[in-house]
Amino acid sequence: MDKKRIMIIAAIVLASVGLAAAIVFTVRHFMKDGMPEIVLTEGFDEDEIFRINTKGCSIAEARVYMSTLEDNYSDAFGSEIWTKEIGNGVTLEDEIKSTVLARLAQIKAMNLLAVSRSVELDEDELAQVKKAASQYLSGLSSNSVQIEGVDSELIEKMYSEYAVANKVYLDITRNINPEISDDEARTISVKHILFNTYTVSADGSTRQFSDAEKESIYERAEAVSEKIAAGEDFDALVEKYNEDTESTYTFGKGQMPESFETAAFNLGTDEISGIVETEYGYHIIKCISTFDREETDNNKKRILLERKKEAFNKVYDEFVETLHSDLNEELWNEVEFSSDGISGAAGFFDIYNEVFTDSQ
Repeated sequence: MDKKRIMIIAAIVLASVGLAAAIVFTVRHFMKDGMPEIVLTEGFDEDEIFRINTKGCSIAEARVYMSTLEDNYSDAFGSEIWTKEIGNGVTLEDEIKSTVLARLAQIKAMNLLAVSRSVELDEDELAQVKKAASQYLSGLSSNSVQIEGVDSELIEKMYSEYAVANKVYLDITRNINPEISDDEARTISVKHILFNTYTVSADGSTRQFSDAEKESIYERAEAVSEKIAAGEDFDALVEKYNEDTESTYTFGKGQMPESFETAAFNLGTDEISGIVETEYGYHIIKCISTFDREETDNNKKRILLERKKEAFNKVYDEFVETLHSDLNEELWNEVEFSSDGISGAAGFFDIYNEVFTDSQ
């Protein structure tokens, strides 16, 4: 079922640009769904890359966000990684810049939302902001401060806005019911044999088989199904015929293609399905376990998080419609990853999580 392309950007974004562990936002492209249509204007401050209503964002703020990614991946893969294409002519640098811009825009918008909801930091939280800023700045090289114009005022402002964004998220989602039944969150484990009905070309594009080709594939699946009915070992047949990169899946409701899920959830332990068709091909499914306690509990957490995201997004999306945003496209296009950026600091987000988690 591994039809999706593996993209390095996913790991980078999730590991390095997310909010605190308990808070997950939908990453939105600044110039698409997450904000109103961009209007390019003049009149920006010298170092301002965008403005949402009256709230601006400086190029130094973007470099702070980008530096965490730059240090991690340039050290591991070399500076040439930023020019590597990840599809459709888009480089890794392009994709991360878009993600950084989207996240910065969302943080600014959430701070405006916080004002409308009278959400602000208390004295203890402001003290944590100062502690995080001091810890971040203590790791910077003096060269970074001079080049980037990074100082205590800027970093304290960034940590403050980041903390406010977390707090407004919690304010919106605090009344979400955390009670989720075992039945709703039930997680099962299955093993399957997949017969693909598509091919993937070198450039990552897919081609679905013709009806005649699919008929031939279905006949292969029928032949294997007959072997199972005759008593042949399922695991051995998986090893021989499965065309998926994985053979075993543990999942809850709503996480797999509908036909696959329906067939799987109707099986008892050790029962085997007939031939099930999905967009990926033909499957023969064996149920390994009809209930996994540990995974079901984990799925409850996932469902609760999804409910919170939905509640937040409803409020956030409605608020964003009232905002106006301007992008300094010329200045933003000049920003790039390079060896001249901020160096010597621990990750901005790692420090935030450490300081604010330790205080709870």
